[in-house]
Amino acid sequence: MQDDDTDTQARLSVRGRGTGELAKGRFEQLEVEYEQDGEEHQIKTQLFKDTSRSIIATNDSPDVGFNATLNPYRGCEHGCIYCYARPTHEYLGLSAGLDFETKLFAKTDAPALLREKLQLKSWVPQSIGLSGVTDCYQPTERKLKLTRQCLQVLAEFRNPVVIITKNNLVTRDLDVLSELAKYNAVHVVLSITTLDKELARKMEPRASTPSLRLKAVEQLHAAGIPVSVNMAPIIPGLTDHEIPSLLKAAADAGARNAHYNIVRLPYGVKDLFQTWLEEHYPARKQKVLNRIREMRGGKLNVSEFGKRMGGDGEYAESIAQMFSQSRKRYGLDKPWTPLSTAHFRRAPDAQLSLFADNKA
Repeated sequence: MQDDDTDTQARLSVRGRGTGELAKGRFEQLEVEYEQDGEEHQIKTQLFKDTSRSIIATNDSPDVGFNATLNPYRGCEHGCIYCYARPTHEYLGLSAGLDFETKLFAKTDAPALLREKLQLKSWVPQSIGLSGVTDCYQPTERKLKLTRQCLQVLAEFRNPVVIITKNNLVTRDLDVLSELAKYNAVHVVLSITTLDKELARKMEPRASTPSLRLKAVEQLHAAGIPVSVNMAPIIPGLTDHEIPSLLKAAADAGARNAHYNIVRLPYGVKDLFQTWLEEHYPARKQKVLNRIREMRGGKLNVSEFGKRMGGDGEYAESIAQMFSQSRKRYGLDKPWTPLSTAHFRRAPDAQLSLFADNKA
């Protein structure tokens, strides 16, 4: 099958979700087909307990700015149609489509497992990425507070953390983030893909609106917490023209710097994305796909380190130049300040109640 061909998949018309696709996972032999009734469905989110006994994952990718990551959740209710993490649900016997955004797994033991890990003498203090796969501030965090509790543990140990999110819920935890900031142990990155509210609603249906993400940048900056913006991902032919205006808005809100990556479409994500384009932007579909191929050696995705986040060729270079010029123009080209491990400490029992109030 060519990379620009989409399989015929079971699909429902679903309200408020990134996709209605119910595609069979790569590792599944059985496929369920649904009768199409022409009605719009409302699919409720289901939450399951994840019983993982380890919480910190490591990687050696040169494309990622940290070696250790922590993900309190599997799956993501934000429903971003382009999300490169969607295929991870297939390892659970679920679909990268609708299942990924409606069947979530919560690592309820994450705070305790994190404390145990940091308390080990074998733990080498280092920056931890929160999250590296799915958004740690997705809607279910408002109730479960697993991310907040993990941040409380990190504050007790004064272990540095980089937070990446599309949700202004991060501002709920200004008290814990401020404690970490005292020791140069936190940096928050708001991922903002577009300033177009309507495009964002279609593309990232349950993430915070662009204006609320910019408001989060303002609040974090006002609280003295280092904050940056990632235009991640840039979708050529759909959002790349917004680079100057988006970076100006980020700078006006108080961001320190800005970075970007080009959309990645691994495995079944390429099919979901093409169906989404056909549904919402049919007139732009071929232009978007052709520009992605132009930057990826004729393919819609490459997995090589050093290339998967960006691209090659003239169009990739034009995006790089526009982004670089806009960063410089709006003062977002400041170097990334390394977080400090100098204040790390093994947490004595007395420190375990540092944020015992666990406020909402």
